[in-house]
Amino acid sequence: MPRQLIGIYPGSFDPLTNGHLDLIDRGSRLVDDLIVAILRNTQKEPLFSVEERTAMIRESTRQWGNVEVDSFDGLLIDYAARRNANTILRGIRAVSDYESELQMALINRRLRPETETIFLMASEENSFISSRMVKEIITLGGDVSSFVPPAVLSRLRTKVPN
Repeated sequence: MPRQLIGIYPGSFDPLTNGHLDLIDRGSRLVDDLIVAILRNTQKEPLFSVEERTAMIRESTRQWGNVEVDSFDGLLIDYAARRNANTILRGIRAVSDYESELQMALINRRLRPETETIFLMASEENSFISSRMVKEIITLGGDVSSFVPPAVLSRLRTKVPN
């Protein structure tokens, strides 16, 4: 029986953007099962709770039957071991992303050699989008409708009234 390829796409997803969705779409075609894993980071003050982010991601990824949404804390590589994942999916928007992502990938490889990191380049139309930018734009009264899926947009408008 062939080995099943289980991938983890980790991040804060605060909020989920169209760039994230693009990577989920492309990543879901590369692995048998893709786990979108929300990092529970107690050192950051998120706009949305983990439960809210989970709901938005689930609503936005329904069309992919092999995508699951989960959350974790601690080391990503320990979470990958618990989930029997053999792949970590990471998106690269710019050279600066590559430098930090390469360092993390090398550390993860040292800690758990059986887990590989796959880098996917952001698509051109999404290469400039980040959750941080989306939050900044909407806080200042700007339109983010072309940067986030509808499930996120409605919640952003409720969370950050203008």
